[in-house]
Amino acid sequence: MNRTKQLHDLGQSLWLDNITRENLDDGTLRRYIDEFSITGLTSNPTIFDQAIEGTTAYDEGIRDEAYAGQAAEALFLELALEDLRRAADLFRPIFDATDGVDGWVSMEVSPVLADDTAGSIEAAAQIRRQADRPNLFVKIPGTPKGIPAIEESIFDGVPINVTLLFSRQQYLAAAEAYLRGVERRIAAGLDPRVPSVASLFVSRWDKAVGADVPPDLRNRLGIAMAARTYRAYREVFASSRWRRLADAGARPQRLLWASTGTKDPAASDTLYVEALAVPDTINTMPAKTLRAFAEHGELGGATAFGDAKRVLARFAHAGVDVDALAIKLQRDGVRAFVKSWNALLESIAEKSAALVQT
Repeated sequence: MNRTKQLHDLGQSLWLDNITRENLDDGTLRRYIDEFSITGLTSNPTIFDQAIEGTTAYDEGIRDEAYAGQAAEALFLELALEDLRRAADLFRPIFDATDGVDGWVSMEVSPVLADDTAGSIEAAAQIRRQADRPNLFVKIPGTPKGIPAIEESIFDGVPINVTLLFSRQQYLAAAEAYLRGVERRIAAGLDPRVPSVASLFVSRWDKAVGADVPPDLRNRLGIAMAARTYRAYREVFASSRWRRLADAGARPQRLLWASTGTKDPAASDTLYVEALAVPDTINTMPAKTLRAFAEHGELGGATAFGDAKRVLARFAHAGVDVDALAIKLQRDGVRAFVKSWNALLESIAEKSAALVQT
């Protein structure tokens, strides 16, 4: 049986953590939808930086936008949205068939806005308008300044993918922002059905602790943190507070596993996909990980989830402060995206200057 379809039948949506113009042009994304049960995709500044810097696929678009007077950030936004509109249209039949539960693409606000609440709200609204697709999430990081932007954007009716979450506490802050936004819409007489997902990053935990823990604990922290968060997710959407919102027509914010490609070459390349195979979630994975699971992945149930409490106690005993590390990982994630963002804009500027002279 098709292994990726098994995940789909389990109740987990599979999204691709990648987008390139080449994959749209040559039919690769269409094939992933047909063969691997892919029902959505995500993007981020690093993905677009690699796609634009490493190929000539965007050169014509850069030249056209540059001649039209677009520069830097505005030029990139339109280039990215051109790809995401095409991808959104490919996923539109899935979006319609699932009544908006699945079939999504995601576009991130500028990472330099991670500590700018008002700027994030404005950017999210602009991206939503400019994209002009009902199945596009706007990604806002779940930083302290991002959380109020998430609430306000939900209230404004903008579908939000909360990104760069690492811990149960950060997830709960994102879920609270979502609930408050929905509650405010109901109080204002507005439609409470504003879709949202909360993206928990997994493998970066294990990369962060690396070999600084006993050998039998390596590559186990990310899964344990995911298990703790999944339990909180289930509790939030089994609460009486949520039931009142659901009775008014609201839909749950879905939990998404991000950063699920294996970083350790000594570990299984399907480690996180297999461990995180639980229903009512989304797994967004790199193409390499997707193909690996399709070829040799196995589903034996997320048995590691039941051992999470004991595993986390052992990490604490080994001196790992997960609360402090979660804050550091989120800050490092923002810095990494800002670095990619700046490199991306620099690359576009250089290409623009060169292309308009040819």
